[in-house]
Amino acid sequence: MNKVNLLDLDRTALQAFFLDLGEKRFRTEQVMKWIYHEGVTDFAAMTNLSKPLRARLDQLAEIRLPQLLQPRLSSDGTRKWLVQLAGGNCIETVFIPEEDRGTLCVSSQIGCILDCTFCATAQQGFNRNLSTAEIIGQVWLAHHALGGGRAGSREISNIVLMGMGEPLYNFRNVVPALNLMQDDLAFGLSKRRVTLSTSGVVPTIYKLREVSDVSLAVSLHAPNDALRNQLVPLNRRYPLSELMAACSAYIKGLQPRRITWEYVMLDGVNDSDAHARELITLLGDIPSKVNLIPFNPFPQARYRRSPPDVIDRFRQILTAHGLTTVTRKTRGEDIEAACGQLAGQVQDRSRRHRPVRMSAA
Repeated sequence: MNKVNLLDLDRTALQAFFLDLGEKRFRTEQVMKWIYHEGVTDFAAMTNLSKPLRARLDQLAEIRLPQLLQPRLSSDGTRKWLVQLAGGNCIETVFIPEEDRGTLCVSSQIGCILDCTFCATAQQGFNRNLSTAEIIGQVWLAHHALGGGRAGSREISNIVLMGMGEPLYNFRNVVPALNLMQDDLAFGLSKRRVTLSTSGVVPTIYKLREVSDVSLAVSLHAPNDALRNQLVPLNRRYPLSELMAACSAYIKGLQPRRITWEYVMLDGVNDSDAHARELITLLGDIPSKVNLIPFNPFPQARYRRSPPDVIDRFRQILTAHGLTTVTRKTRGEDIEAACGQLAGQVQDRSRRHRPVRMSAA
Protein backbone atom coordinates (compact mmCIF):
# COMPACT_ATOMS: atom_id res chain seq x y z
CA MET A 1 0.00 0.00 0.00
CA ASN A 2 1.32 3.44 -0.94
CA LYS A 3 1.67 5.79 1.99
CA VAL A 4 0.15 9.28 1.89
CA ASN A 5 2.79 11.99 1.91
CA LEU A 6 1.36 14.55 4.32
CA LEU A 7 3.31 17.32 2.57
CA ASP A 8 0.88 16.86 -0.33
CA LEU A 9 -2.04 17.95 1.88
CA ASP A 10 -3.05 21.51 2.72
CA ARG A 11 -5.10 22.15 5.87
CA THR A 12 -8.44 21.21 4.27
CA ALA A 13 -7.09 17.98 2.79
CA LEU A 14 -5.24 17.03 5.99
CA GLN A 15 -8.39 17.59 8.01
CA ALA A 16 -10.28 15.26 5.66
CA PHE A 17 -7.49 12.69 6.09
CA PHE A 18 -7.88 12.68 9.88
CA LEU A 19 -11.67 12.63 9.76
CA ASP A 20 -11.45 9.56 7.50
CA LEU A 21 -9.32 7.95 10.21
CA GLY A 22 -12.03 8.72 12.77
CA GLU A 23 -9.85 11.35 14.46
CA LYS A 24 -10.86 14.80 15.69
CA ARG A 25 -10.24 17.95 13.66
CA PHE A 26 -7.66 19.29 16.13
CA ARG A 27 -5.24 16.57 15.00
CA THR A 28 -4.72 18.67 11.85
CA GLU A 29 -3.43 21.62 13.87
CA GLN A 30 -1.20 19.41 15.99
CA VAL A 31 0.45 17.68 13.05
CA MET A 32 0.86 20.82 10.95
CA LYS A 33 2.60 22.55 13.85
CA TRP A 34 4.97 19.61 14.20
CA ILE A 35 5.80 19.58 10.49
CA TYR A 36 6.02 23.29 9.71
CA HIS A 37 6.67 25.01 13.03
CA GLU A 38 8.91 22.44 14.68
CA GLY A 39 10.41 20.86 11.59
CA VAL A 40 9.60 17.34 12.78
CA THR A 41 9.19 14.62 10.14
CA ASP A 42 9.15 11.54 12.45
CA PHE A 43 5.73 10.62 13.78
CA ALA A 44 7.33 8.97 16.83
CA ALA A 45 8.58 12.41 17.93
CA MET A 46 5.09 13.98 17.85
CA THR A 47 4.62 13.53 21.57
CA ASN A 48 1.17 15.12 21.96
CA LEU A 49 -0.30 12.42 19.69
CA SER A 50 -1.38 9.16 21.28
CA LYS A 51 0.94 6.20 20.76
CA PRO A 52 -1.75 4.27 18.83
CA LEU A 53 -2.23 7.22 16.46
CA ARG A 54 1.50 7.59 15.96
CA ALA A 55 1.73 3.91 15.11
CA ARG A 56 -1.19 4.18 12.70
CA LEU A 57 0.33 7.21 10.97
CA ASP A 58 3.58 5.34 10.61
CA GLN A 59 1.69 2.62 8.73
CA LEU A 60 -0.46 4.86 6.54
CA ALA A 61 1.49 8.06 6.00
CA GLU A 62 4.91 9.62 5.63
CA ILE A 63 6.56 13.03 5.54
CA ARG A 64 8.87 12.66 2.55
CA LEU A 65 10.98 15.57 1.39
CA PRO A 66 13.14 16.00 -1.69
CA GLN A 67 16.89 16.21 -1.07
CA LEU A 68 19.09 19.29 -1.23
CA LEU A 69 22.29 18.80 -3.23
CA GLN A 70 25.19 21.00 -4.28
CA PRO A 71 24.51 24.25 -2.42
CA ARG A 72 26.13 27.18 -4.21
CA LEU A 73 26.75 30.65 -2.82
CA SER A 74 27.09 33.70 -5.04
CA SER A 75 29.45 36.57 -4.32
CA ASP A 76 26.33 38.74 -3.79
CA GLY A 77 24.85 36.40 -1.16
CA THR A 78 22.38 34.62 -3.43
CA ARG A 79 22.07 30.90 -2.70
CA LYS A 80 21.11 28.17 -5.15
CA TRP A 81 20.33 24.56 -4.36
CA LEU A 82 20.08 21.62 -6.69
CA VAL A 83 17.08 19.64 -5.42
CA GLN A 84 16.94 15.93 -6.20
CA LEU A 85 13.56 14.29 -6.76
CA ALA A 86 12.39 10.71 -7.03
CA GLY A 87 13.27 9.26 -10.43
CA GLY A 88 16.65 10.97 -10.76
CA ASN A 89 15.56 14.42 -11.94
CA CYS A 90 16.80 17.59 -10.28
CA ILE A 91 15.33 21.06 -10.09
CA GLU A 92 16.80 24.32 -8.80
CA THR A 93 15.67 26.60 -5.97
CA VAL A 94 17.12 30.07 -5.31
CA PHE A 95 17.21 32.33 -2.24
CA ILE A 96 17.86 36.04 -2.76
CA PRO A 97 18.66 38.04 0.41
CA GLU A 98 18.12 41.79 0.52
CA GLU A 99 18.19 44.34 3.32
CA ASP A 100 14.42 44.41 3.75
CA ARG A 101 13.42 40.93 2.59
CA GLY A 102 14.50 37.42 1.74
CA THR A 103 12.92 36.00 -1.42
CA LEU A 104 12.75 32.30 -2.22
CA CYS A 105 12.24 31.36 -5.86
CA VAL A 106 10.70 27.90 -6.20
CA SER A 107 10.08 25.61 -9.17
CA SER A 108 6.78 23.99 -10.17
CA GLN A 109 7.82 21.62 -12.99
CA ILE A 110 10.81 19.51 -13.98
CA GLY A 111 11.92 21.57 -16.95
CA CYS A 112 9.16 23.57 -18.62
CA ILE A 113 6.26 22.72 -20.90
CA LEU A 114 6.75 26.00 -22.78
CA ASP A 115 9.49 26.95 -25.21
CA CYS A 116 10.38 30.59 -24.56
CA THR A 117 13.47 31.27 -26.63
CA PHE A 118 15.30 33.48 -24.11
CA CYS A 119 15.08 31.09 -21.13
CA ALA A 120 17.60 28.39 -20.18
CA THR A 121 14.93 26.32 -18.41
CA ALA A 122 12.94 26.05 -21.64
CA GLN A 123 15.96 24.61 -23.41
CA GLN A 124 16.04 21.68 -20.95
CA GLY A 125 12.79 20.23 -22.24
CA PHE A 126 10.03 18.93 -19.96
CA ASN A 127 9.63 15.83 -17.83
CA ARG A 128 6.67 16.19 -15.44
CA ASN A 129 4.81 18.37 -12.96
CA LEU A 130 6.02 18.58 -9.39
CA SER A 131 3.79 17.27 -6.63
CA THR A 132 2.57 19.59 -3.90
CA ALA A 133 5.08 17.91 -1.58
CA GLU A 134 7.91 18.67 -3.99
CA ILE A 135 6.86 22.32 -4.26
CA ILE A 136 6.30 23.01 -0.56
CA GLY A 137 9.26 20.77 0.22
CA GLN A 138 11.54 23.34 -1.42
CA VAL A 139 10.27 25.94 1.05
CA TRP A 140 10.63 23.58 4.03
CA LEU A 141 14.18 22.62 3.07
CA ALA A 142 15.31 26.16 2.32
CA HIS A 143 13.79 27.42 5.57
CA HIS A 144 15.85 24.93 7.56
CA ALA A 145 18.99 25.24 5.44
CA LEU A 146 18.93 28.97 6.22
CA GLY A 147 18.75 28.23 9.93
CA GLY A 148 15.08 29.09 10.14
CA GLY A 149 14.26 26.54 12.82
CA ARG A 150 10.93 27.38 14.36
CA ALA A 151 8.29 29.25 12.38
CA GLY A 152 8.21 32.96 13.12
CA SER A 153 11.76 33.55 12.00
CA ARG A 154 11.71 35.44 8.74
CA GLU A 155 14.74 34.49 6.71
CA ILE A 156 12.19 33.83 3.96
CA SER A 157 9.79 36.77 3.85
CA ASN A 158 8.62 36.36 0.23
CA ILE A 159 8.04 33.40 -2.07
CA VAL A 160 7.84 33.61 -5.84
CA LEU A 161 6.86 30.78 -8.18
CA MET A 162 9.32 31.99 -10.80
CA GLY A 163 11.64 29.00 -10.91
CA MET A 164 11.53 26.15 -13.38
CA GLY A 165 8.20 25.52 -15.09
CA GLU A 166 4.81 27.14 -15.79
CA PRO A 167 2.84 27.04 -12.51
CA LEU A 168 -0.58 27.31 -14.14
CA TYR A 169 0.02 24.10 -16.08
CA ASN A 170 0.37 22.41 -12.68
CA PHE A 171 -2.72 23.99 -11.12
CA ARG A 172 -3.83 20.93 -9.13
CA ASN A 173 -0.58 20.76 -7.16
CA VAL A 174 0.35 24.44 -7.07
CA VAL A 175 -2.85 25.66 -5.36
CA PRO A 176 -2.44 23.50 -2.20
CA ALA A 177 1.20 24.64 -2.05
CA LEU A 178 0.06 28.28 -2.24
CA ASN A 179 -2.39 27.55 0.58
CA LEU A 180 0.39 26.15 2.76
CA MET A 181 2.67 29.10 2.05
CA GLN A 182 -0.03 31.39 3.47
CA ASP A 183 -1.45 29.18 6.24
CA ASP A 184 -0.59 30.31 9.78
CA LEU A 185 -0.09 26.65 10.69
CA ALA A 186 2.56 26.38 7.97
CA PHE A 187 4.60 29.34 6.67
CA GLY A 188 2.13 32.14 7.38
CA LEU A 189 3.01 34.55 4.57
CA SER A 190 0.53 37.20 3.47
CA LYS A 191 -1.04 37.05 0.01
CA ARG A 192 1.02 40.10 -0.95
CA ARG A 193 4.21 38.17 -0.23
CA VAL A 194 3.39 35.13 -2.36
CA THR A 195 3.66 35.69 -6.11
CA LEU A 196 2.78 33.33 -8.93
CA SER A 197 4.43 34.05 -12.28
CA THR A 198 2.79 32.85 -15.48
CA SER A 199 3.52 33.18 -19.17
CA GLY A 200 -0.19 33.73 -19.72
CA VAL A 201 -2.32 30.57 -19.46
CA VAL A 202 -5.50 32.59 -19.83
CA PRO A 203 -8.22 30.08 -18.78
CA THR A 204 -6.30 29.22 -15.62
CA ILE A 205 -5.78 32.86 -14.63
CA TYR A 206 -9.58 33.06 -14.34
CA LYS A 207 -9.61 29.75 -12.48
CA LEU A 208 -6.91 30.90 -10.06
CA ARG A 209 -8.90 34.02 -9.17
CA GLU A 210 -11.77 31.77 -8.03
CA VAL A 211 -9.63 30.06 -5.39
CA SER A 212 -6.78 32.45 -4.56
CA ASP A 213 -5.75 36.09 -4.57
CA VAL A 214 -1.98 35.76 -4.39
CA SER A 215 0.01 38.36 -6.26
CA LEU A 216 0.21 37.76 -10.00
CA ALA A 217 3.22 38.36 -12.24
CA VAL A 218 3.06 37.90 -16.00
CA SER A 219 6.03 37.12 -18.25
CA LEU A 220 5.16 39.60 -20.97
CA HIS A 221 8.41 40.46 -22.80
CA ALA A 222 6.79 42.00 -25.88
CA PRO A 223 4.17 44.71 -26.51
CA ASN A 224 2.57 43.18 -29.63
CA ASP A 225 1.43 39.77 -30.79
CA ALA A 226 3.87 39.42 -33.68
CA LEU A 227 6.93 39.79 -31.47
CA ARG A 228 5.48 37.90 -28.50
CA ASN A 229 4.64 34.96 -30.77
CA GLN A 230 8.39 34.65 -31.39
CA LEU A 231 9.57 35.11 -27.80
CA VAL A 232 6.72 33.39 -25.92
CA PRO A 233 5.11 30.81 -28.24
CA LEU A 234 2.18 30.38 -25.81
CA ASN A 235 0.97 33.72 -27.17
CA ARG A 236 -0.15 31.97 -30.36
CA ARG A 237 -2.75 30.19 -28.25
CA TYR A 238 -3.64 33.06 -25.93
CA PRO A 239 -2.97 36.40 -27.68
CA LEU A 240 -2.44 39.67 -25.85
CA SER A 241 -6.05 40.84 -26.05
CA GLU A 242 -7.17 37.73 -24.15
CA LEU A 243 -4.28 37.98 -21.70
CA MET A 244 -5.04 41.62 -20.87
CA ALA A 245 -8.71 40.81 -20.28
CA ALA A 246 -7.81 37.95 -17.93
CA CYS A 247 -5.37 40.10 -15.97
CA SER A 248 -7.92 42.91 -15.65
CA ALA A 249 -10.41 40.40 -14.27
CA TYR A 250 -7.82 38.97 -11.86
CA ILE A 251 -6.93 42.33 -10.34
CA LYS A 252 -10.53 43.59 -10.11
CA GLY A 253 -11.42 44.29 -6.51
CA LEU A 254 -7.84 43.78 -5.29
CA GLN A 255 -6.70 47.40 -5.58
CA PRO A 256 -4.34 48.93 -4.54
CA ARG A 257 -2.54 45.77 -5.63
CA ARG A 258 -1.18 45.55 -9.17
CA ILE A 259 -0.18 43.10 -11.86
CA THR A 260 3.59 42.82 -12.15
CA TRP A 261 4.73 42.63 -15.77
CA GLU A 262 8.10 40.97 -16.40
CA TYR A 263 9.89 42.29 -19.44
CA VAL A 264 13.31 40.85 -20.38
CA MET A 265 15.47 43.40 -22.18
CA LEU A 266 16.88 41.92 -25.41
CA ASP A 267 19.31 44.01 -27.43
CA GLY A 268 17.73 45.17 -30.68
CA VAL A 269 14.71 42.89 -30.25
CA ASN A 270 12.17 44.46 -27.87
CA ASP A 271 13.97 47.47 -26.38
CA SER A 272 13.26 50.41 -28.72
CA ASP A 273 11.43 53.64 -27.88
CA ALA A 274 8.59 52.45 -30.12
CA HIS A 275 8.31 49.22 -28.09
CA ALA A 276 8.10 51.26 -24.90
CA ARG A 277 5.27 53.38 -26.29
CA GLU A 278 3.46 50.25 -27.50
CA LEU A 279 3.76 48.79 -24.02
CA ILE A 280 2.20 51.90 -22.48
CA THR A 281 -0.77 51.57 -24.83
CA LEU A 282 -1.09 47.83 -24.21
CA LEU A 283 -1.25 48.11 -20.42
CA GLY A 284 -3.76 50.95 -20.56
CA ASP A 285 -5.47 51.46 -17.21
CA ILE A 286 -4.60 48.06 -15.68
CA PRO A 287 -2.99 48.70 -12.27
CA SER A 288 0.59 47.79 -13.15
CA LYS A 289 4.19 47.55 -12.12
CA VAL A 290 6.78 46.81 -14.81
CA ASN A 291 9.95 44.89 -13.99
CA LEU A 292 12.62 45.36 -16.64
CA ILE A 293 14.93 42.34 -16.54
CA PRO A 294 18.38 42.60 -18.11
CA PHE A 295 18.80 39.42 -20.17
CA ASN A 296 20.93 36.81 -18.41
CA PRO A 297 23.00 34.80 -20.90
CA PHE A 298 23.26 31.01 -20.97
CA PRO A 299 25.09 28.60 -23.31
CA GLN A 300 23.82 28.72 -26.92
CA ALA A 301 21.63 31.76 -26.19
CA ARG A 302 20.75 33.65 -29.35
CA TYR A 303 20.26 37.03 -27.64
CA ARG A 304 22.36 39.76 -26.03
CA ARG A 305 21.52 41.97 -23.06
CA SER A 306 20.33 45.48 -23.88
CA PRO A 307 22.95 48.10 -22.98
CA PRO A 308 22.39 49.91 -19.65
CA ASP A 309 21.64 53.25 -21.33
CA VAL A 310 18.98 51.61 -23.52
CA ILE A 311 17.34 50.01 -20.47
CA ASP A 312 17.44 53.35 -18.64
CA ARG A 313 15.78 55.17 -21.54
CA PHE A 314 13.08 52.48 -21.83
CA ARG A 315 12.39 52.85 -18.11
CA GLN A 316 12.26 56.64 -18.33
CA ILE A 317 9.68 56.53 -21.14
CA LEU A 318 7.42 54.25 -19.09
CA THR A 319 7.89 56.26 -15.92
CA ALA A 320 7.12 59.53 -17.70
CA HIS A 321 3.71 58.09 -18.58
CA GLY A 322 2.94 57.18 -14.98
CA LEU A 323 3.90 53.48 -15.02
CA THR A 324 5.75 52.28 -11.95
CA THR A 325 8.87 50.77 -13.49
CA VAL A 326 12.00 49.26 -11.95
CA THR A 327 15.05 47.63 -13.44
CA ARG A 328 15.63 44.33 -11.69
CA LYS A 329 19.10 44.02 -10.23
CA THR A 330 20.80 40.91 -11.59
CA ARG A 331 21.54 38.55 -8.69
CA GLY A 332 23.39 35.25 -8.61
CA GLU A 333 24.68 35.45 -12.18
CA ASP A 334 28.05 33.95 -11.20
CA ILE A 335 26.29 30.71 -10.09
CA GLU A 336 23.70 30.66 -12.93
CA ALA A 337 20.96 31.58 -10.47
CA ALA A 338 19.70 34.71 -12.21
CA CYS A 339 16.32 35.04 -13.89
CA GLY A 340 16.11 32.74 -16.93
CA GLN A 341 19.25 30.76 -16.06
CA LEU A 342 17.84 27.86 -14.01
CA ALA A 343 18.46 24.52 -15.69
CA GLY A 344 18.60 21.69 -13.15
CA GLN A 345 19.07 18.15 -14.49
CA VAL A 346 16.07 17.15 -16.58
CA GLN A 347 15.38 13.83 -18.25
CA ASP A 348 13.53 15.37 -21.18
CA ARG A 349 10.50 13.40 -22.31
CA SER A 350 10.05 15.89 -25.16
CA ARG A 351 6.38 16.43 -24.44
CA ARG A 352 6.26 20.18 -24.66
CA HIS A 353 5.36 20.26 -28.34
CA ARG A 354 2.37 17.99 -27.87
CA PRO A 355 -1.09 19.41 -27.07
CA VAL A 356 -1.02 20.63 -23.45
CA ARG A 357 -3.62 19.51 -20.95
CA MET A 358 -4.03 21.60 -17.85
CA SER A 359 -3.58 19.83 -14.50
CA ALA A 360 -7.02 20.73 -13.19
CA ALA A 361 -8.13 21.12 -9.62
